[in-house]
Amino acid sequence: MFNPFTEVAEADPSDAELVERAKNGDRAALESLVLRHQAWIYNIAVRMVFQPHDAEEVTQEVLVKVITKLSTFKGESKFRTWLYRIAANHVLNMRRHSAETQAPSFADYGAAIDRTPDLDLPDPKTVPVEVPLLVEEAKIGCTLGMLLCLDRKQRLIFTLGEILCASDTVGGEVLEMTADNFRQCLARARRDLYRFMNNQCGLVNRNNPCRCAKKTRGFIEAGHVDPHHLLFVPQHVELVKNVAAETVRDIENVVEGEYAAIYRDHPFLKPADQVNWLRRMLEDREVRAALHLS
Repeated sequence: MFNPFTEVAEADPSDAELVERAKNGDRAALESLVLRHQAWIYNIAVRMVFQPHDAEEVTQEVLVKVITKLSTFKGESKFRTWLYRIAANHVLNMRRHSAETQAPSFADYGAAIDRTPDLDLPDPKTVPVEVPLLVEEAKIGCTLGMLLCLDRKQRLIFTLGEILCASDTVGGEVLEMTADNFRQCLARARRDLYRFMNNQCGLVNRNNPCRCAKKTRGFIEAGHVDPHHLLFVPQHVELVKNVAAETVRDIENVVEGEYAAIYRDHPFLKPADQVNWLRRMLEDREVRAALHLS
């Protein structure tokens, strides 16, 4: 699968070729270009706003900006740098979505988990899906919720550098900072998140009593997991680690690698109805005018 965050992001045809054709009115080239990057933008958005439906809205907002500004791209940087700068600026400056408005501090988040009682798993006969799927949903939701305790910039840097494995150079280009600054900011985000996980999460520290299976029924009863409407597990087709090759950094150590593995075992999500949404948008009069489509 094409990965825009590798040092040399290669695809056939290249982004540059698709951009040129799209700027000349080739609608098929534009569709190919957008669909190549859409899921990557969406996976960034999910980790910024948590709720998939909010992430779909954010992804569409970013892509509208990209498409309508495509004529201004002059090739002075790589297309992926130009595109993900638009995405980064958007998610750093957008209005706060529902999950963000409720985002707690790490202390508050830990207290909320502690208040969730340890209960036996639900009776398989009382739920519409297999119980292991509910445990997985609880795990993914809880660890994604931890990301909301980071501020937006930390969350974006962690998503790019630790989850999607952008190199320091690529991450720095996207965020318009030096590779050294990107690495330092990533180290701080890791420190804050991993310190919390080490003190709270049983996935990384066996001395912690919190276990996903013990909290699953409590999360269901509190409304954090809806067995009838799973947010993450139904889309669990590919893992992040299988589509984003790991980047080796000199600041990494074995312990940090174990923490990162939790997030790289998350699903690489796909936005719903992505092709039809794009085609509907391309019928918009203003969009067609900006792209010089007849």
